[in-house]
Amino acid sequence: MGKLRKYFLTGIIVLLPLTITVYVLFFIFRLVDGLLSSLIEALLGFPLPGLGMLLTFAFIVLVGLVATNVIGRRFISFLDRLFTRIPMVKIIYGATKQIIDAFSVQTHDAFRRVAIVEYPRQGVYAIGFVTGEGAGEVQAKTARHVCSVFIPTTPNPTSGMLLLVPREEITFLEMSVEDGLKLIISGGVVNPRNQ
Repeated sequence: MGKLRKYFLTGIIVLLPLTITVYVLFFIFRLVDGLLSSLIEALLGFPLPGLGMLLTFAFIVLVGLVATNVIGRRFISFLDRLFTRIPMVKIIYGATKQIIDAFSVQTHDAFRRVAIVEYPRQGVYAIGFVTGEGAGEVQAKTARHVCSVFIPTTPNPTSGMLLLVPREEITFLEMSVEDGLKLIISGGVVNPRNQ
């Protein structure tokens, strides 16, 4: 039963991102196709199958194009602030955004290496991400060379705490940042050795 439970949870973790992506794309496709199919049929006099998928693709590319320029980023920032003020919407929008941000390129660039440190007490280990070397006032006021280690919470790796740990007390791991995030989000169910 233990192995069955592990396989079931691993299956959910593997299928969930794919299912959400397919559902969102299907929803956008149906929305665009539903809005434009009657308009296209009225203009041309006959339906044009596949146009909804083509327009969905073009719409996603257009959103990406707008999001990469200054005006688009300001507009998206405005929408973020708006959605985080609406009571029920902010819960769903905020959670989804945090999960997506956890796997974004910026997060991977910020998380340099996966490591374990003894925390919250000696003999107990926490997995974390080294985000930088000690510098400036922080390093000047510590006797030993420290590194910034972000210790994320499970299952939401976007919240956690920052520890300044002496470099010699950090055990660096060989796993990738992606594997470290999978390990944390899954609560230890998914890890590099059982993939």
